Amino acid sequence: MTAEIWIAGLVGIAATVEDLARRRVSNWTSLAALIGGIGCQMARHGWIGLPLALAGAACGFLVFLVFYVLGGMGAGDIKLMAGFGALLGYSKSFEAALWTAGAGGIIALGVVTFQAIRGLLRRKRSGESKPKSAESIPYAPAITLGVWLAMVPR
Repeated sequence: MTAEIWIAGLVGIAATVEDLARRRVSNWTSLAALIGGIGCQMARHGWIGLPLALAGAACGFLVFLVFYVLGGMGAGDIKLMAGFGALLGYSKSFEAALWTAGAGGIIALGVVTFQAIRGLLRRKRSGESKPKSAESIPYAPAITLGVWLAMVPR
């Protein structure tokens, strides 16, 4: 296995665990992806790898920036995608973003369905008539899955 796969695997698992447990992704996790991505790009391409990694980081950051501005995503998710963008490079960052959007949609559908069924059962037991507001959904698992799928060789 390559260094990119190891970094994506370890950082992805760390980010997913953090997001599920604490509902945030630490800056250290995103920084590890960024530094690992820069190192891998430079090892593969020499000094030209530095601007390639930075372009990938910018691409990963900008792809989800609009969702952050609209309030649908946290800053940790944006920074995580920027770190993964450095690892993938700018061309694979777009592919990872598409995989992430698909995975996020499927995860969100599952979470919303689960919450609706659970809420319905709770309301039925307690006699409530009004459902509670929905919680946010951790997005690091979808980002991790999207990045891993983008790394699958074709």
